[in-house]
Amino acid sequence: MHCATRRDLHRFMLSALGTCALESLWSPACAAGNESFPFVHPELRPVAEQLMKLVSTMPELSAETLTRTRQAMGGWTQPPIAAPAWAQRLVPGLDGNPPVNVYVINSTSGAKRPAILHTHGGGFVSGSAKDMLADLQRLALELDCTIVTVDYRLAPETRYLGSTSDTYAALAWLHDEASTLGVDATRIAVMGESAGGGHAALLALKARDVGKVPLVAQILVYPMLDDRTGTVSTPPAPIGTIVWNAAKNRFGWRSFLGQAPGSAQVPVEAVPARYKDLAGLPPTFIGVGSIDLFVDEDMTYARRLIDAGVATQLEVVPGAFHGFDGIGATTKVARDFTAAKVNALRRAFA
Repeated sequence: MHCATRRDLHRFMLSALGTCALESLWSPACAAGNESFPFVHPELRPVAEQLMKLVSTMPELSAETLTRTRQAMGGWTQPPIAAPAWAQRLVPGLDGNPPVNVYVINSTSGAKRPAILHTHGGGFVSGSAKDMLADLQRLALELDCTIVTVDYRLAPETRYLGSTSDTYAALAWLHDEASTLGVDATRIAVMGESAGGGHAALLALKARDVGKVPLVAQILVYPMLDDRTGTVSTPPAPIGTIVWNAAKNRFGWRSFLGQAPGSAQVPVEAVPARYKDLAGLPPTFIGVGSIDLFVDEDMTYARRLIDAGVATQLEVVPGAFHGFDGIGATTKVARDFTAAKVNALRRAFA
């Protein structure tokens, strides 16, 4: 399971990443004091306290700090485990786009496993598919499924048209090559965390509109769904003061969109929350913490899905901040959250 792979993540962060890595993850508002601390879930407070002690003044995510942020994200990478096997592949891009790098986990010709098309997080501007291989290998073992995780092109070098083309190309390839990969083409889910959750939501919308790839579920883990968060509206503190804040969100969306977020000119096809019609989407799991910046937009999206007749499970974890299930992986609150996600997949595949 996801939590098992992050068992000692907070200790790893403290010893191996150092202050440079944490600078990309921790909000200046939290560094300046502990105003948010009473609102943090009691089980997560030791992790939050350790992080706070290491941070004094932190630069915001920006064009100037982006290289350092990407290097820090690379420091989170855990080596793949021995099994199940994984392989790196280049798959055809959509017309006018380059081939797409993917990692295929637990693929056996002749099998008929369910599959997950996974999109990694990183605010649209950082992270890589390889970062989560160990986590995804364990998930593939637990569910006996095949997982394809996509190395989509990052913003701002590539904007939303390019990265969303990459993720859909990988999904279409997974569906088209299902028999070769040992996958049941009728049991494919999309899943992602944070910005990867935004990509997964866009994939589900694209799959619905194109009508080629049927999906059994979309698993959206604290997904980044609405460019208007931090621009048109900003939740009150302590929401969005730990790990991912409004300033980071504005930079991520601006990089992804190629324009200022929040305006009426933002293209609908780039932002899940701007789609007016959510009917016809697959059963959905949305999980988020109550002090995550994305809590309002995620709850709104879940409500809209329900209103559109989509079977939707919403998990809001009291006192949990962005990425809590990784940073605080050994806590019961994180384990319960991960179990809810895994159970949603298990039901979808059944």
